Parts: sequence; C-alpha cells; structure tokens
Amino acid sequence: MSTLAPELAVGPAALPAADALDRALRTASPAEVIAAAVRTLGREKVALVSSFGTESAALLKVMADVDPAIPVIFLDTGWLFEETLAYRDTLIAALGLTDVRSIKPDEEALSRQDPDRDLWFSDPDACCRIRKVEPLARALKPFSAWLNGRKRFQGSARADIPVVEDDGARLKFNPFANVSREEIEAIFTLGKLPPHPLVASGYQSVGCMPCSSRSAAGEDARDGRWRGRAKTECGIHTMKMS
Repeated sequence: MSTLAPELAVGPAALPAADALDRALRTASPAEVIAAAVRTLGREKVALVSSFGTESAALLKVMADVDPAIPVIFLDTGWLFEETLAYRDTLIAALGLTDVRSIKPDEEALSRQDPDRDLWFSDPDACCRIRKVEPLARALKPFSAWLNGRKRFQGSARADIPVVEDDGARLKFNPFANVSREEIEAIFTLGKLPPHPLVASGYQSVGCMPCSSRSAAGEDARDGRWRGRAKTECGIHTMKMS
C-alpha cells in the first residue's frame, strides 16, 4: 500500500496540498487512494458521494473493503427511478455499509423555485442546483474531503481529472480516475455485485428520470444523460462545494 511522504502530514488547522497528494497517489490503486484519504484526514472527515448508479457498486465495494463505516452521501433528488432507490437498499445490505445518508432537497427551495416540478425542462441547470448541488454542499459541511466515482474513460470534461484535486472548499479524491471499463467489470465479477436493475433495459448511465435515457449501440455511456442538450454535468463536479 502506498504511504504518504512526511511533508503531507496534516494538522488540525490546514489541509494538505491537493497537488502534493495527487503526485503521491498518481499510480495508487483505488483502495490505496481511499485508505490514504482516511489515514490523512480521519474517517470522520471523509465522505463518499454515490449516485448508486450503474457503476457505483464497484467504488462502494472497494470502499467497503477498506472501511464500510466511511460515510456515504446519497442525493435523493425527488426525481430518481424507483429502481435506483431499491438498488441503494440492496447494496447497503450486500456490502455491509453502515453510514449511508440519504439527502433530500430543501422543501422551501422546491416550493419556491419548482412548484410545478417542470424546472428540469425549462432550466435543467437550476433544477440540478436546487436538487443536487445545494443539498450536497450542505451535506459536505462537516467533511474535509470527499470521494467520488468519476473516471477518465468517461471522456468530455472528465478526460483529464487528477486523482486528487481541490474543489474550492475541501479535497476531492477520484479513486477511479485511472481505472478502465474492463477493471470496473472485473470488480463487479469478482465481487459478485448485482447490476443496477435498469442496465438490462438499456440504461448505461442513470440519474434523474426526466434527464436519463437509454443508450444506443455505439454511444458513450453518458450520451443518455440530458439527451439533446449541451449539458453534460449536473454541477456537483463543476461548481465549488463551498
């Protein structure tokens, strides 16, 4: 397992530099990245953010093997497929996760900004902001770092993501930055992980119901998200989580 250089030690008043951590963990395995985050910052200061989507079980499996008590933040937007909610419960039981926190949008914000539940159509960025970005910012307040499942092979804005970065408010670890699609599949196979129920129906990437669609043969997995729009990200990975 990788060990951090002495200069990466962190005191209570400051976080280690993201670029230094990135250099130290550039070739580390996903498990080593997660273990290093916990060792450097403490379990109580690190959270994993998961959508419980089509590939989420792989990262959750690796995390559970390191420490199943690491807090997991799940954004229950109010627009999720019932299959995703059921999959969340299935994985919690299968992996022995002990601290999954389902976070919902602020009801006052919803009633004020999306009373007719059609904001996803008229202004999808605003919909993502009140249903995902703002709730996540609140949920992350107690933490100094968060883990997520982005991969470089997903392309677009994710093609050059580092293993560790600074999101403007805390450290952000990308344990799967370097993994391949084949490695994800191997984790599913070796861990005997159940697939997301919607994979069999042609969904390669699953988010909120109105903004997720089946992918055609030859399409990239995320081509089914916000189909027909220039939008490619919900905002939690492009806005500062302050």
